[in-house]
Amino acid sequence: MKYIHRDLERKFLRMSGFFKAVLVTGARQTGKTTMLKHLAQGHNRTYVSLDDFFARQLAQNDPVLFFQTYEPPLIIDEVQYAPQLFEQIKIICDRSDKTGLFWLTGSQQYSMMQNVSESLAGRIGIMTLYSMTRDEKQQIRYDTEFDFSLKSLTARKRTAGENNIKDIFCHIWQGGMPQVIAADEEQRTEYYNSYIDTYLMRDISEAGGITDMVRFRRFITACAALVSEPVNYRRLSEIAEISQPTAKEWLRLLEGLGIVYMLKPFANNQLKRLTRTPKLYFCDTGLCAYLSMWLTPEALMNGAASGHYFENYVVMELVKYYAYSPVKVNMTYYRDSNAKEIDLLIEENNSIHPVEIKKSASPDSREIRKFAVIDKTEFEHGMGGIICMCNDVIPIDRLNLYIPCNVI
Repeated sequence: MKYIHRDLERKFLRMSGFFKAVLVTGARQTGKTTMLKHLAQGHNRTYVSLDDFFARQLAQNDPVLFFQTYEPPLIIDEVQYAPQLFEQIKIICDRSDKTGLFWLTGSQQYSMMQNVSESLAGRIGIMTLYSMTRDEKQQIRYDTEFDFSLKSLTARKRTAGENNIKDIFCHIWQGGMPQVIAADEEQRTEYYNSYIDTYLMRDISEAGGITDMVRFRRFITACAALVSEPVNYRRLSEIAEISQPTAKEWLRLLEGLGIVYMLKPFANNQLKRLTRTPKLYFCDTGLCAYLSMWLTPEALMNGAASGHYFENYVVMELVKYYAYSPVKVNMTYYRDSNAKEIDLLIEENNSIHPVEIKKSASPDSREIRKFAVIDKTEFEHGMGGIICMCNDVIPIDRLNLYIPCNVI
């Protein structure tokens, strides 16, 4: 299959030229290994996978001999299986002035990140690779960085082309796992079924010691049913027949494995009675659609949950964009005790860009009235708007625009 370029490549190579070790985390099968092998072509860089039993045994039992056998520059795949390597990686990094000695991948974030932070602080750059965005699948490249200005969005719109709801929901239903891009409906179904039964169930057993696979499958299916909603541990625990503390722990595991994304609530001293509950999204909408048994893109697009899936799509496209971008932002959502809600607040340089998300080609412009709450905080009220199915970038007022969802 032809290699599909990933938006993380630019950032990864810059960090490899700066740090002595670079770690790419993320869920299984998102393309971490494929990307690193592609970037290593034409260079003398050895590849070793700790999925291999013998390599793993050597790494765990004799890290010094491991690095005598496999000398840097080196790609180490699934490094979380041998945390014993981190101390030796630190020693090798400290002995050398070269950057990019170690390219590492890992899938189980929590246990691994603890080891990394203890052993390699200041020596390692860490980034996340998610499943493919719609632009990556279509290999769309923009000349203009994304921001909320009319000039930027209009320029990106010329490259993005027509905004079509059938195309959007085909992407949402299919998902962004590289192996499903060329798959038909039957193959896609079997892929996600196998993904859960092999990779996911094995990882949650190893990472969390979970043995009750029946209840866990029920739990992750319940998560898919409640996508794009504030987390309700009571409902999750009732559906899966587990305790609420167990539900919290299992959701923490899914987040650590890169399966779900928890959008934090906005917190501010000037505003009272704000929710403290995060919202639940799936990092890959195709997996979510499979778990909820949406059998075709058309059924999903016309179903009762279509608005929730559209919101999940928009949020994760923005999460992925900013993860690969030079720009660092803080993304939250706003909800108060009166159920007033703003879908996204994007904080950048002490400015907040408010965003509403609507699966409509002509949403009500009065939605932006809620944005006035930003003026009660110490933040500057930045440009924002309503991300929707409109086909053109249209000003609403001096601060807000209708934004076609295919330009993000």
